[in-house]
Amino acid sequence: MIALSLAEIAEIVGGQSYDIPDPAVRITGPVVIDSRAVQPGSLFAAFAGEHVDGHDYAERAVAAGAAAVLATRPLEVPAIVVDDVQSALGALARAVVSRLGVDVVALTGSAGKTSTKDLIAQVVQRHAPTVWTPGSLNNEIGLPLTALTASEETRHLVLEMGARGIGHIRYLTSLTPPRIGLVLNVGSAHIGEFGGRAQIAQAKGELVEALPHDGAAILNADDPLVRAMAPRTKARVLLFGEALDADVRAENVRLTDAGQPSFSLHTPTGCSDVTMRLYGEHHVSNALAAAAVAHELGMSVDEIALALSEAGALSRWRMEVTERPDGVTIVNDAYNANPESMRAALRALAAMGKGRRTWAVLGQMAELGDEALAEHDAVGRLAVRLNVSKLVAVGGREASWLQLGAYNEGSWGEESVHVSDAQAAVDLLRSELRPGDVVLVKASRSVGLERVAQALLENTAEGEVAGR
Repeated sequence: MIALSLAEIAEIVGGQSYDIPDPAVRITGPVVIDSRAVQPGSLFAAFAGEHVDGHDYAERAVAAGAAAVLATRPLEVPAIVVDDVQSALGALARAVVSRLGVDVVALTGSAGKTSTKDLIAQVVQRHAPTVWTPGSLNNEIGLPLTALTASEETRHLVLEMGARGIGHIRYLTSLTPPRIGLVLNVGSAHIGEFGGRAQIAQAKGELVEALPHDGAAILNADDPLVRAMAPRTKARVLLFGEALDADVRAENVRLTDAGQPSFSLHTPTGCSDVTMRLYGEHHVSNALAAAAVAHELGMSVDEIALALSEAGALSRWRMEVTERPDGVTIVNDAYNANPESMRAALRALAAMGKGRRTWAVLGQMAELGDEALAEHDAVGRLAVRLNVSKLVAVGGREASWLQLGAYNEGSWGEESVHVSDAQAAVDLLRSELRPGDVVLVKASRSVGLERVAQALLENTAEGEVAGR
């Protein structure tokens, strides 16, 4: 973070200083919410959570080097006391971003946010110093914490914005007002909470409504609900996709034998070929979105194509491909799942597994509400249509719907199986996998299926899933 004195911070957040010997002391380290992450000169923000109260760790944080604590009550350590720590953190982020004058790029969508954000970051950091959201820290706490890592050298700030309801993105854009806003898609993620795709589109479109006249709204030309957001912004609109009228588009899309996408990238300044290191055709859309952002920031098409071709996966458990010494390939995509990302992962598995035996180890897609039965059934049916060799449905009711869909689509019988938990899936796979097999592991984060992938890649004497 840019160096600010405790007195300046207290003024920015409207707080009162307590037990601060020298208000001129500057925060020179990061702003953190975990006392274990404190560095000399940090500001420790004490959040009171459901199970842990950060105020209880204030002394530990100061002992570790924190210059002060942002808190809601005096703590007998140097503290700036505010009514609400989250609001204060947001105000601090807003002030820092304003002082830095960085180009803020914000993106949202139902699927692919983190993978696309990672692509954007890898491309535009070649253009100028860039800070971006780590992992999926895209909420009211993660976003300001990311913004506060920017420094005087930062030129681009790439921020992922998540939403679980109307008004969430509007709030996030008030903290870090974007000049470039990217909307990837409107799908089924969290549809149970929103109530329908129209409501999801309303929430995601809050991003383009926040853009200034001299900004750019980058919209997916292939998604009708996203394309329809164009009238909601006063910014210039740039379309990306495979549609013929897209400003940034892909032509001659194909997959390599390994399942990696290759295409010709067309932008308003020319065209260049891209062959990606990532797996799955769904990354073409993500790459086009990243290319549109990079084009808006002034990069040439050849620079963009080279950066996309060299970009890798930065965040864990998202199409993370590992080949074991015995030739079995594990595809760990277990960080999260919704119907759109599940279908994309299955298609990637089918492409990667040509001529090989393929396994789809799938679990619940959460927060689908009344759509849950139909969506799980549809994913099971798609696995059959893609000729996946065997479906292993892991978990309770939703897993049984996955298996039922597969069975009804193709009378699979022994080719689909329902197991109770991750350990049962590991036991089954360990007994039946053979060299050359490809295994996809995917479910919503709450299911914890990454343990299946991890167990298959570990050589433990007991052969049990860690944390069972």
